Amino acid sequence: MASMTERFYDLHPTSRRLYEDRAKGLFPDGVTHETRYLAPFPIYATHAEGARKWDVDGNEYVDYVSGHGSLLLGHSHPAIVKAVSDYVALGTHFGANTEVEIKWGELVTKLIPSAEKVRFTSSGTEATMMAMRLARAYTGKNKIIKFFDHFHGWHDYAAANGNESGPGIPASTWESMIVLPEVNDINAVERALDVDDDIAAIILEPTGAHMGVSPIKPAFLEELRAVTEQRRVVLLFDEVVTGFRSSRGGAQARFGVTPDLTSLAKVLGGGLPGGAVAGKAEILDMIQRRGDVEWDSNRRVIHAGTFNANPLSAAAGSTALELVANTNANAHAETMATRLKAGINNVMARLEIPGCAYGVASLVHLTMGTPTDPESINDMPHAEIRAAMTPEKLSGIKISLLNAGVDPMWKTMIVSAKHQEADIDFTIAAYEEGFSNMREEGIV
Repeated sequence: MASMTERFYDLHPTSRRLYEDRAKGLFPDGVTHETRYLAPFPIYATHAEGARKWDVDGNEYVDYVSGHGSLLLGHSHPAIVKAVSDYVALGTHFGANTEVEIKWGELVTKLIPSAEKVRFTSSGTEATMMAMRLARAYTGKNKIIKFFDHFHGWHDYAAANGNESGPGIPASTWESMIVLPEVNDINAVERALDVDDDIAAIILEPTGAHMGVSPIKPAFLEELRAVTEQRRVVLLFDEVVTGFRSSRGGAQARFGVTPDLTSLAKVLGGGLPGGAVAGKAEILDMIQRRGDVEWDSNRRVIHAGTFNANPLSAAAGSTALELVANTNANAHAETMATRLKAGINNVMARLEIPGCAYGVASLVHLTMGTPTDPESINDMPHAEIRAAMTPEKLSGIKISLLNAGVDPMWKTMIVSAKHQEADIDFTIAAYEEGFSNMREEGIV
């Protein structure tokens, strides 16, 4: 019987040729995004619709990468396709303001509780970078607290994840970041604030590191809000992933905790590039001109960006947010995610494979090791959760599921409003096949 890797080679000869003959010598690692790297080679997609996508070899997949989380409404939603198609005929970049960007911003303020004002960027990385700058300018302080393994993009400040500067990042930049090893410990936060009065903000993913793989207890968000208000420290929620997905109003609406600033992207752009910083008007107005020469020239935060609120993204994004606001997209995606979690957990129990599926709303995460009970995941040390999914297990589940016609985002499945019960049941069967193949090859 062919191994999982041999089967992968057989199913994907064209993807293999594209990678080995062209991409490998052109791009570092042969890919253009960290998570698209796969050994022995990645797949190359051709088109997608709804919850499905196809590759250059004609293989069809139930897709859970979901545009890296941007496609809550599924691939090629007809309303978004029409909005972009209609607008592209008018122009792609006017170098001027547009009415559609106003509509886009109004929808953000309607849906996101913290959003009194909005500033658009081109990506989530830019949004977290801008939010940090605004917090520093507003408070007059220099340092930002983040939590270990929480992902906030790839800029220098966001890359801080330990005590030493990373390659290419000046030590002076690193020194402005304080990395706390664990969330869910408000005493550690208070101790950090006690010993340093130069802290401008605290940033975190409100459902936990890497979209909630290492989860946060909702009570910790409430404690963090109380402490930051008492200390006059800006609370920054990175809702690049969770915005408009954890609920219409993001994790902050789901958990009833309103931050001072929110960074947004992914669902915001309806599948096209787009990010934003939303939050208190007095903080966003650090960008605003006052007609005072000293302020306007030396103290105001200047924010340019060629593709900020570009009209195609604004058209796609405003259409997407209208659908989020006025349909059951969130509820349906969460219902399908709940079905998927239950099915995977049932399979793991029957096959006696330790681990579980868990997650908030339409995000489903897999651990193969500990814990075995999804109800206990919030009480697990995050280091144990991270260690459970070894590189061998991650590679094994990705390869085995691709062979079975499912594309996960490694240990995460990002469910869309287009996934239906048949897709979920097909996926559960694929996991059973994948787990069985991994057991035969000694991976689990």
